[in-house]
Amino acid sequence: MSTIAVIKTGGKQYKVKEGDTIKVEKLTGEPGKKVKLETLLIADSDGVIKELGAPSLGDKVSAEIVETEKDKKVTVVKYKRKTRYKRTLGHRQPYTKLKIEKIS
Repeated sequence: MSTIAVIKTGGKQYKVKEGDTIKVEKLTGEPGKKVKLETLLIADSDGVIKELGAPSLGDKVSAEIVETEKDKKVTVVKYKRKTRYKRTLGHRQPYTKLKIEKIS
């Protein structure tokens, strides 16, 4: 049975297990650097809770930075009818890809 953890980073929560690769908000560091992530919950693959934080268990999940890139472009359009007003704006959000190595 594999262990599942709920981690918190960048104001969001993610459900992960060992070997997973996830995209999170940009973290500082070069590819290959190890990072520790704030853990909220650890459970079995059956859903039986082993440890529950109140509010956190500390840094129990370790991961490795795979890459830091920019996501696909999101186009934002502002438009007001009858006034000939139209603005187009593009945005590419930076992200970090992490590979989960160990849940302790």
